[in-house]
Amino acid sequence: MTDSDLPVVCTAIPLSDYARGRLEPNCDIRDVTGCKPGELPASIDEAEGFLCGAPYMMGNDILDAAPHLRVIANHGVGFDNVVVSELNERGIVCCNTPGVLNGAVADLTLGMMVSIARRIVDHSDFVAAGEWGKSRPAGLGFDLAGKTIGIVGFGRIGRTVAKRARGFDMDIIFHDQFTDPGEDDDCSYAELDDLLKRSDFVSLHTNLSPETTHLISTRELEMMKDSAYLINTARGPVVDTDALAAGLKAGLIAGAALDVVEAEPPNGDEAILSAPNTIILPHVGSATVETRQAMLQMALDNLLAVLAGKEPRACVNPESLEKAYQRR
Repeated sequence: MTDSDLPVVCTAIPLSDYARGRLEPNCDIRDVTGCKPGELPASIDEAEGFLCGAPYMMGNDILDAAPHLRVIANHGVGFDNVVVSELNERGIVCCNTPGVLNGAVADLTLGMMVSIARRIVDHSDFVAAGEWGKSRPAGLGFDLAGKTIGIVGFGRIGRTVAKRARGFDMDIIFHDQFTDPGEDDDCSYAELDDLLKRSDFVSLHTNLSPETTHLISTRELEMMKDSAYLINTARGPVVDTDALAAGLKAGLIAGAALDVVEAEPPNGDEAILSAPNTIILPHVGSATVETRQAMLQMALDNLLAVLAGKEPRACVNPESLEKAYQRR
């Protein structure tokens, strides 16, 4: 315990005035922004809470160095930065921010599909290169209406994508790796192989887990139409990126739009960076003012709730809550 008896909270994300205003009356804040796990200060041994982005790996090195840790509050919906079974052994809970970013990720997904269909990036590059009036622009695009979107992972975000796709008069099929959600209005369920064969767009919205790592690799790409596009706004390792780069170069599919890749940020020498007909964005699915504010508010709500012995808004492993409520 600290002299003030306020719980110590390490924060690995920059704090806005709003966030600092909520934390300071309730916590002893230790800013570890920019510190890699191996560079964390010795004062982490007092930490009861840790506020971080979902990509920030909370491995055993950190957990061993923080014996009083009770809650990891992820600023994001993902939780592949923790090993849940390890947290349960230690009585630590991991909280995340599901729900608040559904619309932003779904909007980006449809935005990338429209960009592909209407060749927006190609035409923009054509003008920027000074070619307008000198040569003919890139070829014609195509309509989304009547095309089939196959949604892989039919949770909150996948269902929101389906809602957006209905507005474009698309045919919608879906698959979920873990459950058969049944029929959903005018969407129909399909086994993964069938979905891959039928879809004009395959859009990934599944969590990252051992079961979904490299869910899409050479075998799956070979099943897709050679006119189809792969969209990934989930997690980079859901796609075998080297296999995708090779498949794009071989013409197995027409193109890909990726908001995530296996190594973030890329090293610079990955084959996918030079693959044809590919749009790659820097993991900006939730990057709107409104969504990031909502994520921050939810992350702070979760953190402060657990530290106060109350139920958080979202918890990955609620079975550890009772132990996490207890100060150590």
